Amino acid sequence: MVDKKSIENIAKLARLQISESEAIEFSQQMEKILQNFKQIEKIDTNGVEPMITPTEIEAYWREDQVQQEFKPEDMVANAPERAGNLFKVPPVV
Repeated sequence: MVDKKSIENIAKLARLQISESEAIEFSQQMEKILQNFKQIEKIDTNGVEPMITPTEIEAYWREDQVQQEFKPEDMVANAPERAGNLFKVPPVV
């Protein structure tokens, strides 16, 4: 069972401030969630193939094609400062 103290600890780790009433409410909600997982856990999945995706979509691959759309001079044309074809920025210490 997920008690109020566990919820308060999780909230502390997540740096959340929750009231005592919220901790009690979240504790009840978490218990319901865990009960649902226990029901799912009981389902017999023997003989069921695992799925990579929920649908049978074939991967579509295309060849990469290099395209040079801009010249280096065009890329730095509107830069406030530049050094050749490079952006000039303040030094970083």
